Parts: sequence; C-alpha cells; structure tokens
Amino acid sequence: MVTETPALTKKPTLSFWEIWNMSFGFLGIQFGFALQNANTSRIFETLGANVEQIPILWIAAPMTGLIVQPIIGYFSDRTWHPRLGRRRPYFLVGAVLASIALCIMPNSPTLWVAAGMLWVMDASINISMEPFRAFVGDNLPSEQRTAGFAMQSFFIGTGAVVASALPWMLTNWLGVSNVAPEGEISASVKWSFYLGAIVFFVTVLWTVARSREYPPEVLHGFEDNVTDEIQVEDLSREEYERGGKRLSRIGGLTALFGAVIIGLLLRAGLNKELYVLASGIFFVGILWVVAGAMKQQGRYKNGFVAIMSDLLQMPRTMQQLALVQFFSWFALFSMWIYTTAGVTKHLYGTSDTTSALYNEGADWVGFCFAVYNGVAALVAFALPVLARHTSRRITHLICLVLGGLGLLSVYFFNDPTLLLLSMVGVGIAWASILSMPYAMLAGALPSNKMGYYMGVFNFFIVIPQIVAATILGFIVGRFFGGEAIYALVVGGVGMILAGLLCLIVEDEG
Repeated sequence: MVTETPALTKKPTLSFWEIWNMSFGFLGIQFGFALQNANTSRIFETLGANVEQIPILWIAAPMTGLIVQPIIGYFSDRTWHPRLGRRRPYFLVGAVLASIALCIMPNSPTLWVAAGMLWVMDASINISMEPFRAFVGDNLPSEQRTAGFAMQSFFIGTGAVVASALPWMLTNWLGVSNVAPEGEISASVKWSFYLGAIVFFVTVLWTVARSREYPPEVLHGFEDNVTDEIQVEDLSREEYERGGKRLSRIGGLTALFGAVIIGLLLRAGLNKELYVLASGIFFVGILWVVAGAMKQQGRYKNGFVAIMSDLLQMPRTMQQLALVQFFSWFALFSMWIYTTAGVTKHLYGTSDTTSALYNEGADWVGFCFAVYNGVAALVAFALPVLARHTSRRITHLICLVLGGLGLLSVYFFNDPTLLLLSMVGVGIAWASILSMPYAMLAGALPSNKMGYYMGVFNFFIVIPQIVAATILGFIVGRFFGGEAIYALVVGGVGMILAGLLCLIVEDEG
C-alpha cells in the first residue's frame, strides 16, 4: 500500500491523442456558437429589427449563461455516473438540446420567436460547454493545462472557421441561395444551422465515448488539486450566523445600489434597455439577503446558499482576471453584435436586408469571422511556446493589444478585402482569450469546486455581454447617429485596456 501512494498523488501525463479526444467536443460546441454569433444579428435584421434593437435582443444569450453556468458547474462537481463520469453527462444532454435548437432557430417565423430561440439555444450550448473547462482542470496535471486549453482553442478556431463561413461556402461553392423574400431566412443560413446541429452532436459524442474521468476519491487525492486559499471548513453555528449576517449586509447594500441606479435612470428618462443591468444588480442583492437569512437560520447545507456564499470567496487570481475578462468580452460582444451592420453600411453602403449587396456584405462578414477563427486555430499551439519564453500574462497582454488594434482598423479601411488583416489581430487575441485566462485560473481552484468556480468565472464573460447589450445600442444611437461602425472602435479600445490590465494579474504558473 505504501508503494502505491506516490502514484495517487500526481496525475499522469496524458498523450497528445488523449488530450485531442477530451477536447474534440469543443469543435462542435464552437460550431454552434459561431453560427449563433455570425448569423443571429442577420436573422434579427431580416425579421425586422433595427440597429438600435439588436443589442437588447441579444440579451437572452448572456442572461442565460449567467444563470446556467454556475448551476451546471455546481452540480457537475457533485455528479458521478458509473459509465459517463462527472462532466460527460452534461456534455451529452447539452449536445442533444443544442442540436434541436440549431434546427429550429433559422425557421423562426417572427422576431420575438427568434429572440426566444436564442435563449434556448444558448442555454443548451452552455450546458455542454461549461463543464469542458473544468474537464481540463480535472484530468490534466498543472504542467499540461496550458497545452490542454490551447487544444480547446485549436478546436474552437477550427470549428468556427467552417461554421462562420458556411453560408458563404454554400452560396459560392454549391449555389445555395443567400437571398430570400422579406421576412424570411435565406436557404444558405438554414442549411448552415442544420449542418451545425449534426457536427455539434457527433463531436461531443466522440469526446463522451473516447474520454475517461477520475472517480472523486482518486481526483481529490491528487496534490495539484489541493488549494490552501479555499477549503471546506467545519464552522460552528455561531460562525455560520456571522457569515450569514455579513452576506445579508452585502446583499442589502447591493440591492440598494441597484435600486438607486434604477431610480436615476427613471428620473433621467433614458432608454429602457439600460434598466436591465441595474435590475440585475438589485436582484443579486436580494438573493444575497435571502441566502444570508437562510445561513443564519442554520439552513446552509443546500446548493443555493453555497452558490451565493462562494461568490464572495473567489481566489485572488480569479478576482484580478475578472477585470481582464470584462473588457476582453465587452470588445468581442461589440464585434459580434455590430460587425454585420457596421460593415454593410460603412463599406457596402446599404442597410437594406433584402438587397443582394447587403447579403454580399453579410456573407463577407461571415467569411471574415472564419478567418479570425482560422488564425486562432493556427496561433493556439504557439501560445504555450510564447508563454514559456515570457509568461502567461505577458502573452495574454500582447495578444489582446493586437486584437484591439485589429478592431480599431476596421473603421479606417475602405476596402472589404483589408478586413482580413484586421481579423488577423482579432484571431490572435481570440486564441489567447480562449486559453490563457483559464490556464492561469485552473491552478488557483480547489478540485471540489472546479466546475462551480469555472462557471462563476464565466460571469465575467456574461456581465460584459449584458453591459454591451444594454448600453451599446444607446451609445450608438445617442452619440454616433446610429452608425454601427463606431461600436467596433469602442470595442477596440476596450480590448487594449484589457491587455494592460494583465499586468496586475498574479500568476503562479
């Protein structure tokens, strides 16, 4: 027994193909996300949305992630199935639901049906995606985690290349129509979503079938899953009561802050979209008050109280990365929302969604999205090398600055072909965003809360999306005369700021 103990304290190094198999499902997941990101605004505009309405219609996606991700993470931490393991049951359920949603989305008869389907589709994709990040932390030793997340970036980039360009490829290579009568989605978009549904399900099924997981008792014995910063403590009833009072105080102040913002917005008579974020702050405050009251009453052994309490106990590295993530994803969301509207108006000179010129521009945007994802796939394996020669945070800084410059350049180019150069910078940043923050974070998390904190970390992807969806429409309409191209300028500045904020991150890896 003594001779076996060392083998149980360190995870074995996995082969290239084992890492490949455990990451392959991300190919399909990104197929779903890329189709959603590249075509949702197009679908909304086709069904009658104007440029100021588009951000608020997108709000369903980040709101869904805000709710779904920590819940799925919390329960996946506590799941063990004899055949499917810990994370893989969620991969499979999400793949089935997302594949169905992908088939329904392009057949939406009205704008509000499309907005509702975006909600369903994003929730389903998140069910599959959220545990994948924890999957890498569970299965790989610390020295392989950067490579593991880089492999995910490779599959994300590869999947998105094909998915983003699918309407363009179907039109130009197979002759599928990219125009349709007013109020109808083109055949090229519909068939892209159908093919995406098939790829999503098959690739996730491959990972489920070809990967294995460590049982909980083995996983908890590995030395790189022990973190002193956050441990489950055996607290007394009095300590729980004090913690509950603190939670209630913080919740009360948060709710008050949200209520004040709502009051100020009402008094100023600003757009109703701006109320969404303030209402969210108020709602979170109320949840903290409720969780604190339950904790004081001794009702602390339940998922709701654990989720709300642990929000205030994030590791220091996670808190620092939160700022980097916020500005990175604010920039990305501005790009996803506004590139189609910005490029078709700024470079093609039209906002008529029924015109061939608009659809030519929209297809080119899809192709450009494919290019930045292709760049990300190629760059992914170079990032661990650059990180070894500098550091992970300096690598992330360089990549984000290049991405910000890429977004800014869209405004200055007057030839659509030059947008490919812009997408090189964006692609480099995208590769890093998908890997470096998670590689820095994984070592700061305890194994028994890996899924939960990975879910909470996605708050700092979701919150900036909510902010973008609630204020970008207002900013573009109020200050830039409805010219969507300026949203990309704002995004470029945000991404450069995110890069500079990498300098405050404490990365021990």
